[in-house]
Amino acid sequence: MMKIEHFAFNVLDPIAIAAWYCEHLGFTVKHKFTQAPHTHFLADSSGQVMIEIYCNPADQVPDYQAMDPLLVHLAFVSADPEADAKRLIGAGAREVDDVKLKDGSHLKMLKDPWGFSIQLCRRGRPML
Repeated sequence: MMKIEHFAFNVLDPIAIAAWYCEHLGFTVKHKFTQAPHTHFLADSSGQVMIEIYCNPADQVPDYQAMDPLLVHLAFVSADPEADAKRLIGAGAREVDDVKLKDGSHLKMLKDPWGFSIQLCRRGRPML
């Protein structure tokens, strides 16, 4: 059996992004490097999945701001997507889309302050 440990993405300012994700999305820093590329391993509130963010100048940092959110995004379980979106927008995110499905699911797509797409999901029927 395989289990996801982390998902990694190259960003311009991993220090600021790590701080924002910890403060506003409930992540905790599990490991970080204080020297370039300033890699941060951040665990979600379950403590079972991490994201890795870093700034690797050897490769191009994607233009997340210009990317369609359906190309790549981080999806979070949210009991109240409206309230969570309002809180995150107050912290610098912006709303991109708001979808309500017939099964009762509510999906709100946002961009974090650096343009990376995050989705807030309240499913009509939980997927896991």
